[in-house]
Amino acid sequence: MAGRHSVRAFLPREVPRVLVTEILAIAGRAPSGTNLQPWRVHVLTGTTRQRLVDAVCAAYDSREPGHRAEYDYYPDKFFEPYLARRRKIGWGLYGLLGIGKGDAARMNAQMRRNFEFFGAPTGLIFSIDRRMGQGSWLDYGMFLQSVMLAARARGLDTCPQVSWLDYHRIIGETLGFGPQEQLVCGMALGYADPQAVENSLCTERADLDEFVVFHE
Repeated sequence: MAGRHSVRAFLPREVPRVLVTEILAIAGRAPSGTNLQPWRVHVLTGTTRQRLVDAVCAAYDSREPGHRAEYDYYPDKFFEPYLARRRKIGWGLYGLLGIGKGDAARMNAQMRRNFEFFGAPTGLIFSIDRRMGQGSWLDYGMFLQSVMLAARARGLDTCPQVSWLDYHRIIGETLGFGPQEQLVCGMALGYADPQAVENSLCTERADLDEFVVFHE
């Protein structure tokens, strides 16, 4: 768990399908209320991956209005201590990449990398039946964590990605989502590029006294 972090630059080395199936099979042991197992995973490689990347990148580049997520991942307005944490990781990443404040072109280029799965040859798109309750979304978080830890145990790295949410319609059309299928998030899966400076980003975690209360 301590070795897992979000990788934002991957080698072009293909991930063997047997590893992907092992990761998803063991992650499927994650707990869920009354064993509902509400997760559904689309594994993207080859031409299908590239078709989705091309479609979403074209939409991103066009800046056309109307692309909006189906659910609010973040609050409408950030407040402390969450605002400071968000800013710190943002400027930490941009600092490593040499992107200064106001450099909109390079910021947009870095954001666009999300929609290329940061170069990872395998992309994962996660969905859920939109009729499921809030508890199933909590269960989903345990499944996603299990995917990331199982990948790390096999020498692979990941980057969970909320950025895909605005393009859920394109994703649904490309991957053939059913009428009740709702996008949860995306994830890049592959071998980290050890030479990429952005992969040296080390995020901090709050001390226990900031989020733990002992009742004795």
